[in-house]
Amino acid sequence: MKNQPKTFTKVKSYVPFHSSFDPCPPIGKKYYRTPPNLYLGFQPPNLKQFSPYEALKKGTLWQFFYDYYENPYEDGGGNRHE
Repeated sequence: MKNQPKTFTKVKSYVPFHSSFDPCPPIGKKYYRTPPNLYLGFQPPNLKQFSPYEALKKGTLWQFFYDYYENPYEDGGGNRHE
């Protein structure tokens, strides 16, 4: 694991533990998103800003911190019980 390159992605996934004694079928892979501010050590000055109207719609003033949420389950492309 020492020589493994670190990959950057805002979408992470994990597989919940499923016991052999669990009567329910396994859930499969679950997805979650990490916000862009986790990958910025500090907020640099003079970041580009949205207009006040756009900022209210998008939930942030700074364009760098905006992250459009794409629902991975909405697609229907993958099997839920992988």
